[in-house]
Formats: sequence, C-alpha cells, structure tokens
Amino acid sequence: MARRTTTPAEIGGIIRKARVGAGLRQYELAGAAGVGVRFIVDLEAGKPTAQIGKTLQVLQALGCSVDIVPPPESGGMRSR
Repeated sequence: MARRTTTPAEIGGIIRKARVGAGLRQYELAGAAGVGVRFIVDLEAGKPTAQIGKTLQVLQALGCSVDIVPPPESGGMRSR
C-alpha cells in the first residue's frame, strides 16, 4: 500500500517494518544491501542525514520502491 511519507523517522519506520516482516535481522539486511549495520541502525532511527544512495540500496534490497510525484505545472516551486 502506498503512503505519503514526509520525514526521515517515517522512512525509518517503514524500513524497520519491512525488514521485520521479511524476517531479517539488521546485519542480514546490511549484508543484502551492501551497507554497514550502523547505517541500518541509524536509518531505522530516522537519521536525517542518511545518504540517499545507500537508503535506496536498502529499499531495493527490501523490495520497496520510491515514487516521486512532481507538483502540478501551475503550482509548486518556482524555477529560477
């Protein structure tokens, strides 16, 4: 089920739930994703400075996907 996520803590919670649901320990997910255990611990804790590339590796290892929906042309951020 897709849901809107806006904070690192929410992303961390989703990752933890997916990991536990898959029956994986943190070290097992770290190995599958090619990252360190400390990164998984920090990511699940909602560390706001977690590297996006490594985060995407973890999400991919869990079978998660990320969808980015740009704002409508008439709204959103102004271009410079």
